[in-house]
Amino acid sequence: MKRIFIILGVIAAVVLVGIFVLRTVTKSGSPEAVAETTQNGLTVKVNYCQPYKKGRVIFGELVPYQKVWRTGANEATIIEFKQPVTIAGKQLKSGKYSLWSVPFPNGWQMIFNRETGQWGTNYDSTKDELRVMVNTRPHSPMAEQFTISFAPATGGTDMVLAWDTTEAVVPIRQ
Repeated sequence: MKRIFIILGVIAAVVLVGIFVLRTVTKSGSPEAVAETTQNGLTVKVNYCQPYKKGRVIFGELVPYQKVWRTGANEATIIEFKQPVTIAGKQLKSGKYSLWSVPFPNGWQMIFNRETGQWGTNYDSTKDELRVMVNTRPHSPMAEQFTISFAPATGGTDMVLAWDTTEAVVPIRQ
């Protein structure tokens, strides 16, 4: 019986070390980041991971058009609103959501999903709270690393998602 406990303890230790090493390796290639703002009465916080371009063609290849993308790397990106907001003209309740996107050549569909805490490839469309189309525009100079930032706007803020030569602009208003 003692031998079984020792074997189980060794297995548990190996699994824990493996998880730690895997997490460390994946985070080194796409580090964690936080973008947050309090502007015009809005408080928004985004936790995400920042992949690098590394000479790859991003939109249309690495991130295919018309397919759901985790909007970053590793775990699903999490966005939190401290108050109800209007995004691209549609209402969204306060709270935490996973943030997904569907890139198109001339715009992106942004998806706010009630499920949080999942790995970035585990998307469940039945838990979508809101889907909206947003505009994209050229980004110059080319962004080697994916970034999320905020820009002041009348009545709220614009969330700007930039990578490679593309920027998606998500209007967030009160």
